[in-house]
Amino acid sequence: MNAELEGYLDQLLSIRQSAPGLVAGLRSAAFNWKPAPARWSLAQCFRHLNETARNSLPVLETAIIDAHAHNLKGDGPFAYPLLERLFVWGMENRPPIPREGSKGRPAHARGLYRRRHDKMAYQDRLAELITAADGLDLRRTRHKSPAIPLFTYSLGTSFAATLAHERRHLWQARQVRTAPSFPA
Repeated sequence: MNAELEGYLDQLLSIRQSAPGLVAGLRSAAFNWKPAPARWSLAQCFRHLNETARNSLPVLETAIIDAHAHNLKGDGPFAYPLLERLFVWGMENRPPIPREGSKGRPAHARGLYRRRHDKMAYQDRLAELITAADGLDLRRTRHKSPAIPLFTYSLGTSFAATLAHERRHLWQARQVRTAPSFPA
């Protein structure tokens, strides 16, 4: 496997190891607690990550299948355009912005475990897709953005941005969990 993909798998492992501790031992009230009206709860962070994965993983899978069908092979290292590198940087470094679609009704305790299970399943699928991309040219394999179809970017950028997005929202969830007024 090429070094870039191995790096993505290492990042995903780190994410997988940090996420369970954020929800361990929580009840519904704590899972849905918000530090301020305009800030997200843990439930909203996890819901958003799950919704994003549900929409983006099929797009990545299709891009990988198409790249194999068109024999877009490459070993790397891959150099990505400046705008794509800035996109990944922005996914990691900009503060989370609350959006209407991520509000919604509180999740019950059962919802907490379902969201955690769904999150793990999506991460399993992402690991499978990263592995399936081995041998592909991660720069020339391109797809439309699932969020903004006017934009297209490379598969390598998609993996990097997905992982940056996960880290950012897990950081956001950690800020909720460690807030001084978080319900114990």
